[in-house]
Amino acid sequence: MDNQTRYREALARYVIVAATLVLIFYICRYFSNVLAYIALAAVVSLLARPVMGLLRKITIRKKSAPSWLLAIVSIILLLAVLGGIISGLVPVMKKVVGEVGTLSSDGGMGAISVYLASFNDFLRTSFSLAPDFRIETVLTDQLKSLFSIDLFGNVIGSFASTVASIFVGLFSVVFIAFFFIKDDKLFTRIILALAPDRLEAKVEDALQDVEHLLSRYFVGLVVEMGCVGLIDFLGIWAIARLDFESALGIGFLAGLLNIIPYIGPVIGGVVGSVMCIILKYCGSASVGLDVSFWVFVIILVCIFVAAQMVDNFVLQPLIYSTSIKASPLEIFIVMLLAGTLGGIVGMVVAIPCYTVCRVVALRFFPDVKFIRYLMRK
Repeated sequence: MDNQTRYREALARYVIVAATLVLIFYICRYFSNVLAYIALAAVVSLLARPVMGLLRKITIRKKSAPSWLLAIVSIILLLAVLGGIISGLVPVMKKVVGEVGTLSSDGGMGAISVYLASFNDFLRTSFSLAPDFRIETVLTDQLKSLFSIDLFGNVIGSFASTVASIFVGLFSVVFIAFFFIKDDKLFTRIILALAPDRLEAKVEDALQDVEHLLSRYFVGLVVEMGCVGLIDFLGIWAIARLDFESALGIGFLAGLLNIIPYIGPVIGGVVGSVMCIILKYCGSASVGLDVSFWVFVIILVCIFVAAQMVDNFVLQPLIYSTSIKASPLEIFIVMLLAGTLGGIVGMVVAIPCYTVCRVVALRFFPDVKFIRYLMRK
């Protein structure tokens, strides 16, 4: 076989591979909703795996319940936790929206304006702003636009048209997750059915590693969110002295935002502090610790900072470093790249995607020098 024939065969192989990849890309794009349901169901199954393990330890006459029943109970428990979080967030959000709707620069914000007078003078002097500039007025306008009645009216109006798709999506995720939870080898068998015979052993080992690491990561992430939310709740309720319902909602909202790496804690702290200030100084009822404005702000900042200190120095090292076995520098660089490419959504999915890529690289390309030195187990 001459060189020209070899060149043509190699070129033909490259063209076939490229065409196959393009076809797979368009198929995945066309069925993106279905793939999203499967991915979410896989995440739910990974979260339910520890629950299934605990339920299997419950035996009657040395026999545990059947897998299908344990899967149903696991899904019900996860849905109950999700429903509890939503039920804790809705009342406080409704209260904040109601308070924001009544704000005016001469009304509810008037109490805060007294405390911000010197700060406004500093801003006007330092940045050559207009004489009538007031930071509270700017914040009021932004909050009103964020929590406007028209916005919620549009959301409610469009809810009727989207409730069917939401129901289909939720039902699809729960239905698929049930079979993944009931048979924890089902997802592995689906992938192995698509893998070439010569790579089947490596693919199976890689899938076991991925499932183990991601299960630990997602469970750890839920624990992290719960711990941060609990610390924020206790601080807001016991120290800042807001009412129980508001403190619970704000605490868990901050914990929920903590899922966004690096910037999520900042967003949660700022949003939580603003909500606490609105409820204390702009609400009709008298709530909160009886201290001056700036002392109250400092207390709020200390509460959210303390929660993040525990998160940064205790929770994250345990979750990121031990669960996915990657160094903090790796995680930070991956986050930067993911945030540049995909924004907040990219940062949220960065660690699971990187975990999969890392396992695949270590299993299939262990002899590559870059992988051998930088991605050691």
